Amino acid sequence: MADQPEKTLRLLADWDVLALTWFRYAPGEPGPDLHIHERHTDAFYVLSGELSLSLGPDGTHQVRGGAGAFFAAPAGVAHTFANESGEDVTFLNIHAPNMGFGDMLRARRDGRDEDADRFDQHPPPADGGRPVADATVSPPDEGERVGSMVVKVSSEELDAVEIACGPAYGPGPHTHDNQVDSFYILEGELDFTHGDEVGRAGPGTFLSAPPGVVHGFKSVGDARFFNLHTPSGGFVDSFREA
Repeated sequence: MADQPEKTLRLLADWDVLALTWFRYAPGEPGPDLHIHERHTDAFYVLSGELSLSLGPDGTHQVRGGAGAFFAAPAGVAHTFANESGEDVTFLNIHAPNMGFGDMLRARRDGRDEDADRFDQHPPPADGGRPVADATVSPPDEGERVGSMVVKVSSEELDAVEIACGPAYGPGPHTHDNQVDSFYILEGELDFTHGDEVGRAGPGTFLSAPPGVVHGFKSVGDARFFNLHTPSGGFVDSFREA
């Protein structure tokens, strides 16, 4: 939706329960003013480079992470982000549920500022909002290990996991009644079933299956991918209990 020297933005998913964008920020590029969301979680998964986050009512709690780092600010936690490094950073930005994020991007693109201002984004409240401890900061290669998964966050709004697998890993065709199941391939290839289509996909490919849509996958060889369930629907819990 935007391709400029200082940043690139591509809206990859725009479902009621999920807005997911791919971002590139040039060195030194700032993000938005410090803010909160009242009704949804704002999360970030770093693909390359280094992303900086500022958290808390005055933004003084600062964290940084390279490829594989994951950050999540649930409703009420003040936050913002920037590229404070000397190289480009690319990352996935997740809003769960959507709360009109895609509509806000279109409104800004088209100069409809009044419509853009309706998005669920607000200055930090006088009391500072929720404590920083409620945010998720998951460095690369860290997280709860459940089978082949590294859990980056598990909450009501979303389950986000990294999966590293060998050949022929993955479920057959299936559906979810009320979850969007999304995949971003990091390494290797997966054979995807999506509705009536079957195809092979490699690194940088994103696929998202809304409720009721038949989907499945099998890894071709060694592979690694980022998987989101929005809302969580007990996805990670089902593996913990297995």
